[in-house]
Amino acid sequence: MKRSRVGGVIAAVGALGVATGAMVPFRDSLALPVVVLLFLVPVLVGAAFGGLWPALGAAVAAELLVNWFFVPPYRTLAVQGSENLVALVVYLLVAVAAGLAVDATAARAAEAARLAETDRLRSALLGAVGHDLRTPLAGIKAAVSSLRQPDVTFSDEDRGELLATVEESADRLAGVVDNLLAVSRLQAGALAADVRPVAVDGVVAQVVLDDGGPVLVDVPDDLPPALADAGLLERVLANLVANARAAGGPVTVRGRAAGGRITLAVEDHGPGIRPERLEAAFAPFQRLDDHTGGGLGLGLAIARGFTEAQGGTLAATRTEGGGLTMTIVLREATG
Repeated sequence: MKRSRVGGVIAAVGALGVATGAMVPFRDSLALPVVVLLFLVPVLVGAAFGGLWPALGAAVAAELLVNWFFVPPYRTLAVQGSENLVALVVYLLVAVAAGLAVDATAARAAEAARLAETDRLRSALLGAVGHDLRTPLAGIKAAVSSLRQPDVTFSDEDRGELLATVEESADRLAGVVDNLLAVSRLQAGALAADVRPVAVDGVVAQVVLDDGGPVLVDVPDDLPPALADAGLLERVLANLVANARAAGGPVTVRGRAAGGRITLAVEDHGPGIRPERLEAAFAPFQRLDDHTGGGLGLGLAIARGFTEAQGGTLAATRTEGGGLTMTIVLREATG
């Protein structure tokens, strides 16, 4: 449970109001120890929802409410009888101790949810990186070992294929390292975007040219410029187009301008993602319900991080007729 001081204060105030309203009509029949025990509940609620300070505030407020409504003479802060004074002092001490205990327990639980998430990501990273590093390294080693065999004579064609394997595997290794570095920069908050007016149609054209596969482009050349970092936007679109191509079926990139926003949508007609997993697809090491068939599963996490660094948003929806649509929304450059 995510805690906040504001939430803790609201919860504690609500609990204090409920406790006071419920017990005032019966105060003549309730013993003071029972009252103060019941007033521990708002303190515990404040600690659970907001931490130590809301709990301490609730303890002091409860002390005043008990004195005002439940200790004779009523509606004054005067205290009659030493036993009532002792009860109030003991209540305050117990309430503070209880608030401290609940706050410490909640903090340990939160630290255990964060460590568990860190361990999960570490395990996923080791598993994914282990696979995605071993495969190209094995390809490079096998090709180089073959080329170094002194008793084998290779034709030019065979030699070219082995060298192509080395180059392809090295490119794959470079891609793995680039993605890991990109995620590290995003998580460290070290990514700086050079946001300026960018011709979106030119960026799309470059991505399609580099991709080399068939892509249907529906981006008007008179589309207004977007406020973006051209390099980051190209990286985002390249990741989205690569994911769309891996899903199977035709890939379409559409661009539109409306309401001061530039929208770029990358559509595929593959198997898509289950609706309940659309948002989870942007978490690191996700593989789009395993339909992409490889890679670290960092593409969408990087794409969203890069998009948000430019002041934009990236969301996933289902393509009409089946498939997945990734939509980038950027601010339109004005003036």
